[in-house]
Amino acid sequence: MDQNMDRMIGLDFGSKTVGVAVSDGLGITAQGLEIIRRTSENKLRQTCARIEAIIDEYDVKKIVLGLPKHMNNTLGDRVEKTLAFKEMLERRTGLEVVTWDERLTTVAADRTMMEAGIRREHRKEYVDMLAAEYILQGYLDYCHMQEHKDDEGQSV
Repeated sequence: MDQNMDRMIGLDFGSKTVGVAVSDGLGITAQGLEIIRRTSENKLRQTCARIEAIIDEYDVKKIVLGLPKHMNNTLGDRVEKTLAFKEMLERRTGLEVVTWDERLTTVAADRTMMEAGIRREHRKEYVDMLAAEYILQGYLDYCHMQEHKDDEGQSV
């Protein structure tokens, strides 16, 4: 593996918030960064501007966007909005945007905070950022697993 891997950001795109996580320089771990909040679901200009600033600040080369499928693997209204957001990000940033199944990331984030003793009324302040971290970490782990498979597709 290269000493330095291209940095990535993970995004948990919601109706009023976008949780943001960034990978370390080696592409091994994801760290929660922030939550971008907006007053209206359709007001994305400032959200995109903040994402672009993060991309510049961290020299990001790829975006991993959570795809909110239903538990039965069907696609709903939220997926359509997420895919439209994906296209907007690709146009604005010129970067590759990959989607990653985000099912259960919010549940896992909430459980992690509960186990850490964070009170229920404070969890909603962090859940989107932590969900973005889970999305990005899942993608990073997948990439590393693919890297370590031998020619027959077996894990090494």
